[in-house]
Amino acid sequence: MTAPARTRSSAELIQAEEPVLAHNYHPLPVVVARAEGTWVEDVEGRRYLDMLAGYSALNFGHRNPVLIEAAHRQLDRLTLTSRAFHNDQLAEFAESLAELTGLDMVLPMNTGAEAVEGAVKVARKWAYEVKGVPADRATIVVAAGNFHGRTTTIVSFSTDETARAGFGPFTPGFRIVPYNDLAALQAAVDETTAAVLIEPIQGEAGVVIPDEGYLTGVRELTRRAGCLFIADEIQSGLGRTGRTLAVEHEGVLPDVLLLGKALGGGIVPVSAVVARREVLGVLRPGEHGSTFGGNPLAAAVGSAVVGLLKTGHFQLRAAELGVVLRDGLTSLVGKGVVGFRSRGLWAGVDVDPTIGTGREISERLMVEGILVKDTHGSTIRLAPPLTITEEELRSALGALEKVLAA
Repeated sequence: MTAPARTRSSAELIQAEEPVLAHNYHPLPVVVARAEGTWVEDVEGRRYLDMLAGYSALNFGHRNPVLIEAAHRQLDRLTLTSRAFHNDQLAEFAESLAELTGLDMVLPMNTGAEAVEGAVKVARKWAYEVKGVPADRATIVVAAGNFHGRTTTIVSFSTDETARAGFGPFTPGFRIVPYNDLAALQAAVDETTAAVLIEPIQGEAGVVIPDEGYLTGVRELTRRAGCLFIADEIQSGLGRTGRTLAVEHEGVLPDVLLLGKALGGGIVPVSAVVARREVLGVLRPGEHGSTFGGNPLAAAVGSAVVGLLKTGHFQLRAAELGVVLRDGLTSLVGKGVVGFRSRGLWAGVDVDPTIGTGREISERLMVEGILVKDTHGSTIRLAPPLTITEEELRSALGALEKVLAA
């Protein structure tokens, strides 16, 4: 009788990755093997509370039963056709997503970076065909501190040298202004401007929330200037901030909305450009596409995600538990926390650098059974699944207090 294969330990698996995986990530030394709801379990069976949720890709928790059931149902029928043919899931997905966002048309893609790239192309084409910008002169204004992805075009307008160094030459056509500065934005916009592309809340920068009125100002400025307002809600959207979209906190509707991460329910990569008909209507067959964009499995899961959001339950949970998160972090200011920014179930926490870097704090929290991720310097990000309970959230805050006091 053949003996069962021995399961490799976490340490062995991490070591095995070293010679065969590109070193483009620096993950925490935990090897996740199973997950359910807000909890993950490593190879040895140790459990951890997930306070990162895949950078908002797992807003509805690990293996959400509604989404798993939708995926299983579709897996038994049809997974991929490519857009060479129609499929019976895509219309419902596009209809429901357009209705949820208050916009008209959907360009389905897979990853967030693909959605951003698609929006850049569409904005330029709109500028030439609708606005009348001379050929090859269109510009797009972006904000310093942005994170929109890691393609060569996207890192061309990043201000993070880690993302840029060694990857030039860079794509022209972008103007970078300070975030949360309407005067600088006004000065950068001219007759060549196709669009202003911003995150309503800058996630990678440390959950940076602009002043009240900034998003309203961007909307008014772009409308006066006759250019598009593109809101990248790939991290901030779909319930994370206590609203379906972060722009709803100021009651504004962009011309173009970028969605991803949570749109795939933590099961498959799904992203979308959602826009006014006048904007996405500039695309014609052959001008943009993706083999997997809009595939039946993705569309079925995406429709189920929209169904969850239509109930309003997850937005309400994020809003209510966001108060618990904010109050808990407020109590830690002066006790190892030097500042924080939060909206809904999303926070950037600045730890006293004399206590440790963001990476060191993340590693100490891992020992306490809490998974978070650092960003720049001594800042950590908290973004738990929206299914987290108040008890679990308070437990995570208690672990942070313990680590800061140690």
